[in-house]
Formats: sequence, structure tokens, C-alpha cells
Amino acid sequence: MMSLLINGQWLAGEGPEFESLNPADATPVWRKASASAAQVAAAVAAARTAQPAWAALGFEPRLQILQAFATQLQQQQEALAGTISLETGKPHWEALTEVSAMINKVDISIRAYQQRTGNNQPGLQHHAHGVMAVFGPYNFPGHLPNGHIVPALLAGNTLVFKPSEETPLCAEKTAELWQAAGLPAGVLNLLQGGREVGEALAQQPIDGLLFTGSSNTGRLLHQQFGGRPEVLLALEMGGNNPLIVDGNVHAQHAAELIVRSAFISAGQRCTCARRLILTGTAAQCDAIVKALQGLCARLILQPKGDEQAFYGPLISARAQQQLLAAQQQLISLGGKALLSMSALGSAGFLLSPGLIDMTGAQPAPDEEWFGPLLQLYRTPHFDDAIRLANNSRFGLAAGLISDDPQQQQQFRAQIRAGVISINAPTAGASSALPFGGIGASGNHRPSAFYAADYCAWPQAISTGPLTHDYVSPSGTGFRP
Repeated sequence: MMSLLINGQWLAGEGPEFESLNPADATPVWRKASASAAQVAAAVAAARTAQPAWAALGFEPRLQILQAFATQLQQQQEALAGTISLETGKPHWEALTEVSAMINKVDISIRAYQQRTGNNQPGLQHHAHGVMAVFGPYNFPGHLPNGHIVPALLAGNTLVFKPSEETPLCAEKTAELWQAAGLPAGVLNLLQGGREVGEALAQQPIDGLLFTGSSNTGRLLHQQFGGRPEVLLALEMGGNNPLIVDGNVHAQHAAELIVRSAFISAGQRCTCARRLILTGTAAQCDAIVKALQGLCARLILQPKGDEQAFYGPLISARAQQQLLAAQQQLISLGGKALLSMSALGSAGFLLSPGLIDMTGAQPAPDEEWFGPLLQLYRTPHFDDAIRLANNSRFGLAAGLISDDPQQQQQFRAQIRAGVISINAPTAGASSALPFGGIGASGNHRPSAFYAADYCAWPQAISTGPLTHDYVSPSGTGFRP
């Protein structure tokens, strides 16, 4: 029942047992013990001991190990995708794309390192921070932590990785691939467990914490690190993402982009659209809503990762219950259910898409409800649509569906979001570009191209000829 990787050795956890479930049918997938406080400390100590040698190894030898990891991913792509599908419930096709993104991350990280933190400029070099903790999310249990791990290792840091307690098996299989790639002992350590393990790890003498997850958890981590400015805290959190649609566009084309923005991965992407803002005449808005309702009725929703499924279940019963409660809250505020989100099947955590018209209702909470729940707002004026879109403490993703060049330009100039899309789905982003948001959506642009920036610190170097003559600022010289 080995569940932890500490200093190159697989160990049984000494903390409480916990399990992950297959979201499709609620059957157990993994059940082992979590890490104890002593094991958390041991993992950090192992990373600290291994870090000087890993940094001194040099860029090219580290790069060779990372490329060997990419080879392992290629060879085990089907198997790892199967594990991701089993433990998250996402369709197999989507799990395959996640592993592909993990493979591509190595080459992208190399380019980012060379362009942003390489040592090619005279008078400048970069150093690893030291020991970094990585907290991973459940929705992309391979790709998102990998977005921190790969650039951090490339820069010479060592790591302690605590995955989501919802997806421990995915993390375990990924750590095995790092071992197979030849990663030295102690360079990557794996701790399993829930909130208690995360809190214990954050209290350790680490040099940085790289986090992807909810805004609430990120805020708690920020509070926990108050008074510790020496610890780098890179936060990628969620968003209450708006999608503005101009009523002049083709209704069916708009509906397809809305579905791919709001409901891909059962709405369990941080870039999914949460608020649909229709602008135009009543007839135009009605046509888009009708097309959207018709398309949602034809979606293939399968609980067991079927290859033809558009999306699968939510991660847990708790997540399912929270989404249903959120829908009821919107209705209690005066929202009208145009598509009523409901549980499907007798087992598992599958939900149908929900669309709640909040036009004229009481203001909804500015929250990220992580699932297939979409709020609808109607306004005749584009300026009002922009103001409504920006009325959020978040600023992660935003989208526009419009063929009007003036609207597109205004959207680019005025929207407050770190990742924007025009006539493309909001859900998804290129790893070759910076990723992240403003406001309550995070800092440091974690996980994508700018990850190189927070994985190493710059050192400015001034040099000159050694001389026995000294001239003071006033011009008075002396010879010792």
C-alpha cells in the first residue's frame, strides 16, 4: 500500500486512509494512507538535500531527463489517459489530449527558459529558488501540475508535489514515469492527502508554493503566507468568466461556441464561461437561446468516459450537490431555468447542462460555480455588455462572439481578463502563451509560457578590471 514517494523510495503513508472514486459509478479507484506530519517534513528535507546537486548538474543534463520523461509519456500515453479518464470521469478522447499537452510542455518550457530566463545576456544569470511545493487540481491532474513541475525542474529547483485528494492515482502514475525517466532521488517527492497535508506542507521551510485551484483555497494560502515574503507564492485560481454574444451572428454557430465554452469537461475548467451575455434585439437573443437549447438536448453525456461523449460526470457527489444548490440559489433570486440542470443516472455524478436566465433578477453572487451551470443576461447595448462582463472580482477568461470589427476592438481594449477569445471557445488556452488572470484570479501567470519567470530569480552581475588605483566620487585619488 505504498502511496508516498520520498527521497526516491515508495513508502506507506502514516496518516489516515482516504480514497478516490470513479465519478462515473462511485466505485473506489484508490484507497491508501495519507502522509503524516513527520513524512511531510521528511519530503521537504529530502528535496532540500537533493537541490544543490540537481542545480549543479547543469541545464543540458536536466534537459535530457525531462526529454526522457516526455518519451515515457509518449510510450505510456494510452495507459495514463486511461487512468485520468477512470479517476476524473472525463471521456477518453479528452484524457488523451491532456497527456499530449504534458508531452508538449517539455519543448515549450525549453523555449520559455531560453527566451525569458536563460543566461545568454552579459551581466545576467538566473538561479533556482530551491525547494518548491506544487499543489495540483483534480480537473487536469496531469497537465496542470505538470505546468509547474517541468519548468521548475528545468530551472534547477527540487519539488514536493501534493496532488488533489480526488486524483491520487493519476499523481502516483505520473511520479512513476519520472522515476523511469531517471530523475534522481529527492528531486521530486510525492505526498498524498487532503487539506491537513497541504497545510502542513505550506508550514515547512520551502522557497515557493505553486498552486492551481479554487479562489477560496488560494486566498487561504495567501493568508497563511502572510509575513513570509521570502516564499514565492504563484496562484492560478478561477474565474466568473463572461462570454458576450452579438445578436447579429449566426444563431447556430453561436450556440456551438457557447456549448464548447460553458459545458466542455462538464464545466470543470477554470476558463469555462459562467455568464452568457447576449446583446441585440429580443428576437435575436431568443434565436440564440433556442439554438442553444436545441444543441444541449442533443449532447451525448456518458458516465463512463465513452469515446463519443461530449462530457462525463463531475468529480464527486459533493461537487454535484454544490452545483444543484447553486442552481436553486439562482432561481430563488428570480432566475428562470431555461435548461434545468439535473442528476442523470442512478449512480455517479453526472449532471445535465443548466441555463438560468438572470435578466432582471436580483444580483447573483460573484462566485465560480465549477460545473455545467451557465447564467444568462440580456442587454440591448454593447457598452452595457462590457460593463456587465467586467462586474466581477475575477479576471481570468472572457470571450466575444461577434463579426463586428468595432466591437472586437472595444472588447480587446476594455475587457478585464488575462485570457480572451474572439469567435473561439473560452475554455482552453495555448501553453505557448502566458496564462492567468487579474484580481481574484491569481498572479504570476502560472503554468504556461511565463512559468519560467517565477521558477528562477535573476542575478545582475557587474564586473571590472582589478586596479590598485582608486578614485573617489569627488575625483580625489590615492595610491595605497
